[in-house]
Amino acid sequence: MASSPSPRNKTLSLSSEERERFVTYFSTPEKALSAEEIRNSFFKGDLFSLVDLFPSGCVDLMILDPPYNLDKDFRGFSFRKQSTSAYLAYLKSFLIPLKRLLKEDASLYLCGDWNSCGAIFSALEETGFIIRNRITWQREKGRGAKQNWKNCAEDIWFATCSDDYYFNADAVRLRKKVIAPYRDNGVPKDWEETGEGKFRLTAPSNFLNDITVPYWSMPENTLHPTQKPEKLIAKLILASSRKGDLVFDPFAGSGTSLVTARKLERDFCGIEQEEEYCLYTAKRLEKALQDKHIQGYDGEAFLERNAGNK
Repeated sequence: MASSPSPRNKTLSLSSEERERFVTYFSTPEKALSAEEIRNSFFKGDLFSLVDLFPSGCVDLMILDPPYNLDKDFRGFSFRKQSTSAYLAYLKSFLIPLKRLLKEDASLYLCGDWNSCGAIFSALEETGFIIRNRITWQREKGRGAKQNWKNCAEDIWFATCSDDYYFNADAVRLRKKVIAPYRDNGVPKDWEETGEGKFRLTAPSNFLNDITVPYWSMPENTLHPTQKPEKLIAKLILASSRKGDLVFDPFAGSGTSLVTARKLERDFCGIEQEEEYCLYTAKRLEKALQDKHIQGYDGEAFLERNAGNK
């Protein structure tokens, strides 16, 4: 007999009633969509079949989390590791048609791992994007290896369509505990003292070590095998979009980009081909109407990893 889940297990689940209700939240378009029709909507289907139905020049920020060049099963869809040249061709196969959807001042973030660095760099450059940076974020999870270094980090490449783009560094500062506070004439210099200790707001860097991967006791957790944390995506959205901008994710998975955009008062749009993940997205989006909390973000600054588990 299967054991019941722990009362502390907050992994998202779906009842039969919810499945019937949430299946009405998304559709598969069969004709061209207007800019208004795609706002705050998401669609079930294959990116390559649907991309031509989307309007040009409507997206302010695009977040791409495609299958990494690894063997991975996503319920009904499986991705198999390819040669570097084949993976480069795969990346270009969706970057080329997706670029049409972006505004001239839009930004793009493309997720990947160390094994795909060369292919990602080449794909972005060859499709006409301006590469701005490579962000590395540290996962506290990862399998140990006896003949190699433990793999506990992933990359996100930051690119823009032009030199005219939006970036708000102040919106993504990290509230970091001060170990050796410095004073100038007795006055705290670049830090503040609170009831919880001494802290400084630090500028965002391209190395993120404050991210917690979703796990079973976090309400955002789903059964998607490669789910990104809301806190991670919140950094991208706050840095590279304004309230009311359109955030687009054509590999939506269980909806993290769309949910985080809603919580941060941006419009959203996404595509996902697996119905189960579309159902997760629908439930998470509904919950986000009442609960806008993002673990690790207090509305003004980001907190260090496990800082009070807020």
